Amino acid sequence: MGRERVRRAGAAGSAPCPPLPFYRRYRYDPPVGVLQGRPVCPSSPEHQPTTTLTRSSLLHMAEKTSRGPQDGPGSSPDENEFPFGYPTNICEDVPDQKYLCSNCNNILKKALQTLCGHRYCSACLAWIARNNKNAICQKCKEEDPSSFSEGSLLAEERAFGDAAINKEISELRVHCVTLGCSWSGIMKNFEEHQSLCEYALIPCHTGCGHMVMRKKLADHLENGCVNNVTMCQRCKKSLSSSEYQEHLCEGSLCKEQNHVQTETPSREKNCSTPSVNKDGCRFSEVGCSFRGSKEKVKDHERTAVGAHMLLLLQHIKQLKASLCTAAKAANGFIPQRELSMNGGGKSVPDLQILAGLEIRADLEEDCFPESSVSEEESALQQLVREKVISELENKLQVFENIVAVLNKEVEISSLEIVAFRRQSELDQNIIRGLELKIAELHRCLTQKDAGLSSLHKSLLFSEQASYDGVFLWKITDVGRKLQDSVTGRTVSLYSPAFYTAKYGYKVCLRVYLNGDGTGKGTHMSLFFVVMKGDYDALLPWPFRNKVTFMLLDQNNREHVIDAFRPDLTSASFQRPVNDMNIASGCPMFLPLFKLQSPKYAYVKEDTLFLKCIVETNY
Repeated sequence: MGRERVRRAGAAGSAPCPPLPFYRRYRYDPPVGVLQGRPVCPSSPEHQPTTTLTRSSLLHMAEKTSRGPQDGPGSSPDENEFPFGYPTNICEDVPDQKYLCSNCNNILKKALQTLCGHRYCSACLAWIARNNKNAICQKCKEEDPSSFSEGSLLAEERAFGDAAINKEISELRVHCVTLGCSWSGIMKNFEEHQSLCEYALIPCHTGCGHMVMRKKLADHLENGCVNNVTMCQRCKKSLSSSEYQEHLCEGSLCKEQNHVQTETPSREKNCSTPSVNKDGCRFSEVGCSFRGSKEKVKDHERTAVGAHMLLLLQHIKQLKASLCTAAKAANGFIPQRELSMNGGGKSVPDLQILAGLEIRADLEEDCFPESSVSEEESALQQLVREKVISELENKLQVFENIVAVLNKEVEISSLEIVAFRRQSELDQNIIRGLELKIAELHRCLTQKDAGLSSLHKSLLFSEQASYDGVFLWKITDVGRKLQDSVTGRTVSLYSPAFYTAKYGYKVCLRVYLNGDGTGKGTHMSLFFVVMKGDYDALLPWPFRNKVTFMLLDQNNREHVIDAFRPDLTSASFQRPVNDMNIASGCPMFLPLFKLQSPKYAYVKEDTLFLKCIVETNY
């Protein structure tokens, strides 16, 4: 009925939402539970407050309750999978919007991206396309209801798998929401855990309608299952497993040899469920409910060995009790003639054993004690014993082969790990060698940078140097530099060095724009500085060449000229001991008012030119 209502609601042309997953219609938060595929209230006597519904069991029941007989095999997902995305409450952190389906608003399962750029679960998109013609993307309607493009049409063949999003979702941190279970991991392992969770509620396979914890299934079958009964052939009473072992009927044990004779409900006898094209785990007959594709089943059987062994142990315990009961009945209480009439057409229950168990001696000791029996009864015991042992040996051989294959895979994995470690060591050695080379190259690069800087300075000096005793000095930003001189930030300026000859004296100029000494604050001071040169040892000392200063009028009208001859006794003109001698020259070279006066063109466009001429005849 729920599915028919959804189809009628979507007849107007818009893509209807698929039926809500069972875990969204029935919250599996305590204290509400589910019995026999229907919700029950907390006050119901059938309710168990310590039981929590797991997602896989709820989906399994939702499939039974919502699927009609006309549904085909392909209309339901795997029993252990979520049909329309994963619920967001299993994530440890709030998932990003890009991980949510545009239809069911759950975490994407097998994400598909449409041409309009929105993402859907593969099951959601298939459901929409199957139930609607020319379905339109719901997200596109919400974003722009007035216009639709061709890319907004939904169809399975027009969508492609979003591998990047699927990979990110598979690495999300999740946890089991079943009460009592502390499992946590990543999304790609979540469904496998759900099929093995011991706290999960699963339906009893006898059809009694009860949901029990997986770890309590054996106790339920032993003590509480109403369908797990055996019919006494004498008194026609239906007895549970524990009652049947202690049942005495008029001084004799019941003739029935099978320990468990499961009564199939009439609705399962009359209705055949369409087979779903999915493979089940080989351990399904001992309680494992995992179903999926062949690849998933193989991965499941390889990783769930421990859980299968626990299921096997419970099944062996039940089998042992069954065999002992049958053997005792055959030992002294069942005549051969009645056995051939009532039990001749029956076989020993199939044994699903998942590991090699040496039980021959235990069966003989527990089920066939030494006693005086007739030849017919001894033959019957021998037949039962040989039948059981033969089947056990066959199963043992099968699982010995499985163990051998697993051992081989473990050896291969070990070899791969060793090879990976060796390759990792080689890679580490290569990385260390490359790091040493990088450090060496870095040192060489630093040295070359220093050499390049020195060459740059030398080139700049060569471009500005003069070797004929005549030097023209261009000073820019005169206004700012004059202000710096007044405030004391930069009192004086040095010119680049120049030479009186190719191998002559090395000299430079020093100017105080705000004056120095007697001219401070009133005049511009200009001085001559003798510097330490490369050829001083070959030159005559003290320095005795005439020096002429010129401040050029940029209109070529009135240049300021001053000249002096060196004082031969002054330390300023002796051979330099340090990088340069004390400056000597004209402290009152030019009054500042003339420098700043608009009548003169000494400063033009914030630039002035000083010229120095050194007499080279000596």
